[in-house]
Amino acid sequence: MIKNLSEGHSILGNYIAELRDVEIQKDPMQFRLNRERIAEVIGYEISKTMKFIPHQTTTPLGIADDSVLAEQPVLITILRAGLAMHTGLLRCFDRAESAYVSAYRKHHTPEDFDIHVEYLAAPNLDNRIWIISDPMLATGNSMNAVYDALKKFGAPKKIYVASVLATNEALERVSKHFPTNTEIWVSVVDKELTAQSYIVPGLGDAGDLAFGEKC
Repeated sequence: MIKNLSEGHSILGNYIAELRDVEIQKDPMQFRLNRERIAEVIGYEISKTMKFIPHQTTTPLGIADDSVLAEQPVLITILRAGLAMHTGLLRCFDRAESAYVSAYRKHHTPEDFDIHVEYLAAPNLDNRIWIISDPMLATGNSMNAVYDALKKFGAPKKIYVASVLATNEALERVSKHFPTNTEIWVSVVDKELTAQSYIVPGLGDAGDLAFGEKC
């Protein structure tokens, strides 16, 4: 299932507009904050599809009948661009465990590149709920490479892919590569992908804008 949150109107549209704005992008802190806000919204929407159980909470004046999340997910992020999204998701799932994966493009020419996964640190992943966050799904190849690395550590009970911005090409590629128990949640979908695999109109390089240009 693919869920595009921009198909309905909400405050999410303000955060996306600011994220794209070339003037606001000059402030890295604001750029990161908007990514965190978007991730919080996606996390909240994802939580509504999860299983909850009854819980009795002791208050200063009595007992309240509440409902709480039945199982905490594992939050998996792709370094370094995904760190701001990870922070936002942690605000929603504040008791979740975290996993970190390093994936990058190794270019042969501007148009030809491979995806390399070099580092992975994770808790037990077998029979767990995974939420994998990456701000940009341009081709989908990075996400697919990360999944191939992760599945060696166990079979997930459920997978949620969370992204700020995606292309239809990436959504199709990820949908075909991931197992059937996967849901893809994205805040907006852009239609164009350049020969260098950059999204248009997009928002630029998410990692560089948040953390500085790479050498």
